[in-house]
Amino acid sequence: MTVHNFLRMFFCAAVLLLSTPVCAERVKDIASVAGVRSNQLIGYGLVVGLSGTGDQTSQAPFTAQSLKSMMSQFGITLPANQTLQLKNVAAVSVHADLPPFAKPGQAIDVTVSSIANAKSLRGGTLLMTPLRGADGNIYAIAQGNMVVGGLGADGQDGSRIMINIPSAGRIPNGASVEREVPTAFARGNSLIFNLNRPDFTTAHRLAKAINETMGVGTATAQDATSVVVSAPLDAGQRVSYLSMLENIQVVPDEAVARVIINSRTGTVVIGKNVRLMPAAISHGNLIVTIRENPQVSQPGALSGGRTAVTPASEVEITQEGRRMFLFNPGVSLDSLVQAVNRVGAAPGDLVAILEGLRSAGALRAELVII
Repeated sequence: MTVHNFLRMFFCAAVLLLSTPVCAERVKDIASVAGVRSNQLIGYGLVVGLSGTGDQTSQAPFTAQSLKSMMSQFGITLPANQTLQLKNVAAVSVHADLPPFAKPGQAIDVTVSSIANAKSLRGGTLLMTPLRGADGNIYAIAQGNMVVGGLGADGQDGSRIMINIPSAGRIPNGASVEREVPTAFARGNSLIFNLNRPDFTTAHRLAKAINETMGVGTATAQDATSVVVSAPLDAGQRVSYLSMLENIQVVPDEAVARVIINSRTGTVVIGKNVRLMPAAISHGNLIVTIRENPQVSQPGALSGGRTAVTPASEVEITQEGRRMFLFNPGVSLDSLVQAVNRVGAAPGDLVAILEGLRSAGALRAELVII
């Protein structure tokens, strides 16, 4: 790709972007570039300076072992058979996300979490901790004072109060990047856009929008997720080229008809395209009430009997009246919600109704229970 053609496509892209409808979304909001991603880092370290809320070394011997290993690196040798009773030290795991294209010397945030039985990490300082990637190499070094949002307090009678989680915290800009992660961004003569939500229609529209902006044959949809786009070989031109691509406007296709049910909280989310086939529903509750009315039996004065309590139970069964309602073909979300509200169904009852509609084959949507 020559510089002249690159500038010509840049001008054409600018003109088309200005005339794009407002309802569309940018490519950067619906897709990501293959290979441009963050990487997870993890490390093991020690937090010191705690106010008596650290690990109990009798139950966490690895904390004392880690401290001895660290002290030996500074020329301090502790007896091997000596048991350390520490209350201001805690063993922690440190993890962070290394952003794409992070360069040595840049700072990233880290999260510190207690491994053993430390009560709180509030006021602690993380000592120098190497952070490794999945390949075992060190990519960052973490150290610094922690910010803990939780708070806990114990009473002498065993009572305890806790606000949030005091055994975990963060260190803003607490790690310095030491190694850059190699990427394939500048390699080859093409780029790949991966849709955040796979959809064949959206992938086709994305390739079409790029071809209309950059020229026919520039983009090709491989499947429901990936769209391959031709790109210049020069790294500088590739950055400007990608800047144009990610700002192209695309109208994504509507989501699949789906009903999401959270079985733990009773939350029900119904998608826009959910439809119902003809169905009749009757919803009612059966109420059983049992009352105990004990009766006192008092014998006569000369009968020689004893006073006794005679049990007497009353059982009542009632059924709340609920009108049956009928769904016509192609009923929309609004009609479904209004009909369920008319019968006074709670979220838990709505789940039962939706499951019944699916079993009857009247629910034209995917039912997902989480």
